[in-house]
Amino acid sequence: QVQVVESGGGLVQAGGSLRLSCTGSGYPFEDYPMGWFRQAPGMEREWVSCISRSGIASRDVDSVKGRFAISKDNPRNTLYLQMKSLKPEDTAMYYCARAAQKTGCPDSASEYDIWGQGTQVTVSS
Repeated sequence: QVQVVESGGGLVQAGGSLRLSCTGSGYPFEDYPMGWFRQAPGMEREWVSCISRSGIASRDVDSVKGRFAISKDNPRNTLYLQMKSLKPEDTAMYYCARAAQKTGCPDSASEYDIWGQGTQVTVSS
């Protein structure tokens, strides 16, 4: 079946780094843009980054620019989120998602149709 599965979360000290991975299966991974979202307790789900289906174009929310980098390895069916200089406010459940349409780089959750179960990132101060 069509699914995406995240991995790589964990506990890290402020200033540290983590790399999240997301593997897609059951569909042609190279045909769809992908995105990362996060949700902290008591907060709404927030868009973090998106990347075009080719992996050439990407966008990030202002709060992570210069610290997070999204990338897409189509031959390996894997999406990544490299996170550095982590802050306590980055603590959240992180989700990867597949865009519903085959073009663009959407920043709205409503434009994504396949979601993973999430991976927890906790940044201690």
